[in-house]
Amino acid sequence: MIRRIAVVTPYYPPDLGGVQRYAERIAHAARDAPDLDPVVVTTGEGPELVDGVQVVRLPVWRRISDTPVHPLWVRQLARLFRGLDVDVVNTHAPVPYLADVAALAAGSRPVVAAYHAGSMVKGVPGIDQLLRAYERLVLPMTFRRADALVAVSPTSLAHGRPGAVTITPGVDVDAFPPSPQPSGDTLLYVGRLDRASAWKGVDVLLRAFASVVAQRPTARLEIVGNGDARPDHEALAVELGIADAVRFAGALHGPQLAAAYAGARALVLPSLTEAESFGMTLVEAMASARPVVGSAVGGIPHVVDDGRTGLLVPPGDVTALAAALVRLLDDPALCARLGEAGRATAVERYAWPRLTERWLALFRGVTRRGARPVSARGAGR
Repeated sequence: MIRRIAVVTPYYPPDLGGVQRYAERIAHAARDAPDLDPVVVTTGEGPELVDGVQVVRLPVWRRISDTPVHPLWVRQLARLFRGLDVDVVNTHAPVPYLADVAALAAGSRPVVAAYHAGSMVKGVPGIDQLLRAYERLVLPMTFRRADALVAVSPTSLAHGRPGAVTITPGVDVDAFPPSPQPSGDTLLYVGRLDRASAWKGVDVLLRAFASVVAQRPTARLEIVGNGDARPDHEALAVELGIADAVRFAGALHGPQLAAAYAGARALVLPSLTEAESFGMTLVEAMASARPVVGSAVGGIPHVVDDGRTGLLVPPGDVTALAAALVRLLDDPALCARLGEAGRATAVERYAWPRLTERWLALFRGVTRRGARPVSARGAGR
């Protein structure tokens, strides 16, 4: 019997982001399984068939910060799940609302919920009050509704909840192959450039890079990604006098993204808060045999072994970040050593097939009565 899986995520490729790529990988694994049939339910615009997976895009009434909402989604999703003959609803958050209303609309169908972040409090008055209320009042109800609950890292708000399992993001180690260290002095950032994602710390990176350029005039920074904050970051680069040394490459995918990793001396992830519960770009860089520099916050220290696969710095510390970047640019042998260890770690711990097989087992194990699968209890803990 074929089970239809609704993968519900507020954003989906070609939109760039770690949650998007995680959901995409699950959809592809279900697509390739003989007994599963995925359909993606998301928002935005785009084709109805993406890489052999049906994609249904919901209309958005309004966006509150980074959160798309529509007052009729509960009714629309219930009708959609019936019409598509959905057997299992798989939700992805931390973006509020869509995952919560999808769990309501699921009815008697089992819900497999994934939560991808720690607290999403942003340091923005008003928005923070809403987020705290959501995390205190609404999110626990959504977690309790789930028949299987997945935390993507030990810092996810789902981690430690009764019955929760941990399944980290992974990497396609063949799509991101190792290559010799490049001769240039290019540093790389890959991620969203949204004002709602200011916690990514791109402004901190630009200020640190200004110090790097002062010490290493040949240094270059490539920023991969798009979003409504890109003009702000471009203006800051001009203000800091480093515009000629910074390239905004836009969103890159597939071989172009792999080439960006191959051409970089190191990847930088300067996140500021626990909203960064993992950092998928870290394992993509590690698979590419590139050292990584990350903030010691959220899930990053669970991925980066300081001094072995990369370097950790205090979040928001411009001076420490600049020093770590200069250290790597000055020491090609250190880059090679960290990159080699990172590649080995990516292959051993984060190769996708082992991780997606656990997801498929969850989909096969939940029942319409809502019972938690025995095989999920305690797995991966």
